[in-house]
Amino acid sequence: MRLSDFILRDLEPIAKQWEAFAATLLPAAGHMEPLELREHVKEMLRDVAMDLRTSQTREAQREKSMGRGTGLIDPEEETAAQKHGVLRALAGFSVNQLAAEYRALRASVLRLWMDNCKSEAPDLGDVIRFNEAIDHALAESVTSFNAQIEQNRNLLLGMLGHDMRSPLQAIQVTASYLAVLNAGEQVSKAAGRLIRSGARMQALLNDLTEFNRTQLGLGMNVIPANINLADVLADEVDELRAIHPDRQIDLEVNGDSQGDWDGPRLQQLLGNLVLNAIKYGAPDAPVRVTVTGDATHVRIDVSNRGAAIGTATLARIFDPLMRGPDRQSDDERIGSLGLGLYIATEIAKAHQGAIETRSDDTETTFSVSLPRGRAEA
Repeated sequence: MRLSDFILRDLEPIAKQWEAFAATLLPAAGHMEPLELREHVKEMLRDVAMDLRTSQTREAQREKSMGRGTGLIDPEEETAAQKHGVLRALAGFSVNQLAAEYRALRASVLRLWMDNCKSEAPDLGDVIRFNEAIDHALAESVTSFNAQIEQNRNLLLGMLGHDMRSPLQAIQVTASYLAVLNAGEQVSKAAGRLIRSGARMQALLNDLTEFNRTQLGLGMNVIPANINLADVLADEVDELRAIHPDRQIDLEVNGDSQGDWDGPRLQQLLGNLVLNAIKYGAPDAPVRVTVTGDATHVRIDVSNRGAAIGTATLARIFDPLMRGPDRQSDDERIGSLGLGLYIATEIAKAHQGAIETRSDDTETTFSVSLPRGRAEA
């Protein structure tokens, strides 16, 4: 009997073996009903049988063996294997347990089929194609499993960041109250430390919130208005100078800088780029901010002198959680998640703009190009 015929004939016995094995995958399986343990397995087996019954060229078989086969399932429709991966992720299975289910399914189907074929030799071509079909289903399940786990993690981090805001605000308000009580030098110093630590925690939570918005597909929230970008950025530069009185930050403006942008967001973008330049640039050289307007765009250049950024680092410099050369002090490590450049580029994208980086032995420059048109809210 051909393997596809056997699978379709013995769906129920195979599903029972699947269910019995899945029930051993504790602790997650201990909270699931029998129907949940076997959900999607018959649908997956029918997909496998359909695949086995479809003729394939040698080239198609070779492509499929390397994970590039498309199979018979409509790519716009979620497969049973993909649904199964999501179900197992929501149920609390590990990826190893998910893979173990497919390993057990492969073994049980082949063992039952070979027992059925005692009087005749099993078709080796069916065995090869069956293994490819199971591998394909496993890959689909693992992909959807990982995507669901990633979404769960981002939702958890988002809720954590949101729920931490209220107690943090209470700490900051209390510290500010202590600072103005005139209760002595020690109390004032302690209140000052609380205020500075609270500000660093607030910055971390803000970065975490923005990161989770982008990871959940919500994008960066912007509210455009007609502004003079040079004036808005000049205010941010003044604040940065006050925070870093030991560093020289120069601002130069050329051309028209009027347009439709979200001012606070672009202040955040500039602040992230300047802080990065201060952190990694030569401490005795100025950080230069240049705003240049032309007919359709405004460009913001942030330049600093110092060691060149390596090619490998430059290629991934806007990746989330990516850090540059290890030159931060302990205090700087506490105040950064490595999301500054990632958030900067997401703000640029929300304005239909882009950031480019160039670096050599003399200077590193981040260039932001922003169209004057209205960004998407």
